[in-house]
Amino acid sequence: MAQIATLLDNLEAELRRLNLWSDVPPSTEALASTAPFAVDTLSLPQWLQWIYIQRLRALLDAGKPLPNGALVKPYADQYFDQQNDLPAHQLLHIIDRIDGELGRPDQHQ
Repeated sequence: MAQIATLLDNLEAELRRLNLWSDVPPSTEALASTAPFAVDTLSLPQWLQWIYIQRLRALLDAGKPLPNGALVKPYADQYFDQQNDLPAHQLLHIIDRIDGELGRPDQHQ
C-alpha cells in the first residue's frame, strides 16, 4: 500500500508540473456523474484530481481494500493523444504503474 501512496503523490506532482491541477473544485453536480471517468462532466485531469486520487487516498487512509484491475491508462492514452501540445509521457507512465499495482490484489490487500 505504501507503493500506491507514493505513486498517488507522484501523480499529483506530475499533474501540478503540467499545470493540470486546480485549486477550484468542480461543481457538486459534476462530481456526482455516474459515467465512467465522469466523461460527461469532467476532463481526465479533473477526474484524476477530484475523484481518483481522492478515493484511493481515502481507502488507503481507512485501511480498506483497493479496487482490483482498474484500468485508467487506456482512457488516459486516448485523452492525451488529443492533447498534442502536452508532454504527458511521465504522467501516463505513473498511471500505468498505478494500474499495474491495482491489478495485483495480493500486493495491496
